[in-house]
Amino acid sequence: MGRKAGNTMKILVIEDDVVISELICMNLEAAGYEPLPAFDGISAQQGIQNGTFGDVALALVDVMLPGKDGFALMEDLQAAKIPVIYLTAKDDVLSKVHGLKSGAEDYIVKPFEILELLVRMEKVLKRTGRGREKIRVRDVVIDLKEHSVTKAGEQVNLKPMEYGLLVTLAEAKNVAFSREELLNRLWGTDYVGETRTVDVHIGQLRKKLDFHDVIRTVSKTGYRLEDQD
Repeated sequence: MGRKAGNTMKILVIEDDVVISELICMNLEAAGYEPLPAFDGISAQQGIQNGTFGDVALALVDVMLPGKDGFALMEDLQAAKIPVIYLTAKDDVLSKVHGLKSGAEDYIVKPFEILELLVRMEKVLKRTGRGREKIRVRDVVIDLKEHSVTKAGEQVNLKPMEYGLLVTLAEAKNVAFSREELLNRLWGTDYVGETRTVDVHIGQLRKKLDFHDVIRTVSKTGYRLEDQD
């Protein structure tokens, strides 16, 4: 599932619950990131201060950590210029306000859907100037700055909605989207057409990119883009 470390964006995952940490890391790796797990505040602080983690693009930080809590780690994370998304079971307003006022880019309450996490991560990465400029899927390259797509070096002409659909699926590789989620994200919540619109655009993408075995149909749900390279 993983790619070479040098080709992936590093995401620091500071979470003391091993099961939750492994779930997050597994999905981050499947989506094309390199997760770096830390299980307590002290070891995370030491790794941040001595540069053990390397060039980290974003940190996902649990608030309630042993040794040193997530809020207390913010000073070290800011000194290292690492954007932060807090992950926490504390859903009270005061905790959210404290987290955001301390400098966090976002605050996600557990339990959460992995898709929601990935989407909000992409928004933070783009907002902080760390978003991916290109996404590669086999011999297809999506240039997010130029809004262009090439296959084996040749330009592929996609309609705006086809391009938007491809980017949405590629930014969350190996994660399933329902037809309704894709409709809402690309056509808007006030769209009154049928979900078959999504099926038609998926069909066009598969044909133009020869992605018949890459964009998979998920039974009774929708679609996901599979890429294990």
